[in-house]
Amino acid sequence: MTHPLEIFKFCPVCGSPRFEVNNFKSKKCQDCGFTYYANPCSATAAFIVNDRDEMLVVRRAKEPAKGTLDLPGGFVDMGETVEEGMCREITEETGLDVRDIRYLFSSPNVYQYSGMGVHTLDMDFLVPVHGDTPAIRAADDAAEAFWIPIDKVNPDDFGLTSIRQSVIRFLKERH
Repeated sequence: MTHPLEIFKFCPVCGSPRFEVNNFKSKKCQDCGFTYYANPCSATAAFIVNDRDEMLVVRRAKEPAKGTLDLPGGFVDMGETVEEGMCREITEETGLDVRDIRYLFSSPNVYQYSGMGVHTLDMDFLVPVHGDTPAIRAADDAAEAFWIPIDKVNPDDFGLTSIRQSVIRFLKERH
């Protein structure tokens, strides 16, 4: 896999081609002195669980892994907290308006986007839904959204490796 710093050839401040590797995580411009650090992007995934012991999953509408199962979630936007980004992504993909989210765990990931590996830090949340299960509607990156009994969840149905690993961890830690 190509290191993300190999993609950036010119200094983003002054445009110099003398933008050289400084260390494993940074490049430094030999003309203006700017140092760029390749830090991971923040991403989220939601384990939305109702009182009937079902989990809400979505089917990916786009590549990568189009047509496979996924968890609601995505990238955190600039100016958002991780929690705000998680709630926004849930609403965009399922129509649910949630506020009760609980951090579970995180994991490093490389998300393939337009032929480039984007390093992310994935943060997974538990989102309990109590009472009558609200109506859901798939939108944005989700082609379909539906509830599945947790004991019927098969990690192999999830197309993204990072999500599959999170599902395995969630199922294991839940017992």
